[in-house]
Amino acid sequence: MGKLLVIVPAFNEASVIGKTIKGIRHSLKDAEILVVNDGSSDTTVVEAKKAGAIVVSHPINRGLGGALGTGLYWAKERDIDYVTTFDADGQHDPDDILKVLKPILSGNADVVIGTRTKSGWNEIPWDRKIVLTLSNWLTWWLFGIKTTDSTSGLRAFNRKAIENIQIKTDQMEVSNEFFYEIKRCKLRLKEVPIKVMYTDYSRSKGQKNSNAFSVGVKLLLRLFR
Repeated sequence: MGKLLVIVPAFNEASVIGKTIKGIRHSLKDAEILVVNDGSSDTTVVEAKKAGAIVVSHPINRGLGGALGTGLYWAKERDIDYVTTFDADGQHDPDDILKVLKPILSGNADVVIGTRTKSGWNEIPWDRKIVLTLSNWLTWWLFGIKTTDSTSGLRAFNRKAIENIQIKTDQMEVSNEFFYEIKRCKLRLKEVPIKVMYTDYSRSKGQKNSNAFSVGVKLLLRLFR
């Protein structure tokens, strides 16, 4: 299959990071797991290394976009063939990683988004539905790309995407920025249904309804850089 890297952005995830890494390792025996420690003040680094992950750290908290950008740069410099991104907070099923990789491995896509809405819309909390709907609309309005889950943290990229995508935003707007890069680089995009797994912990993380306006402003600025 080639060299596969799973990028796990993490900020103060000491209570869950070990379990997340072990779950990934159970599903993917041969994958490298890279935890991008985004300026954590707890024992995230210790727990990640204890679970067997490679760890690179930011000296300060830059945000989700900064962490994912660092991970993709790390993959690019080490000739990784395939990358998946995977949230640290336990809202993804590690068994879904192979599902999102399948269209890439078969040569039918350059980027795959794991979508939670095609099979689990009724299981998504109402407040997250609001965030997701606003984010999907914003992605279509700004970039002309229709997606059913623009905020999904489970994604897959082939080598062409790894080499060409350039992340310039640091915060939560990176989820939408990926679609800008997909369009700019003329990458083939597919979506694959994945499980919906929300916990009280995972709901305390992620993009908030109140962030929608600031995300839109930052994306507009991204367009004119």
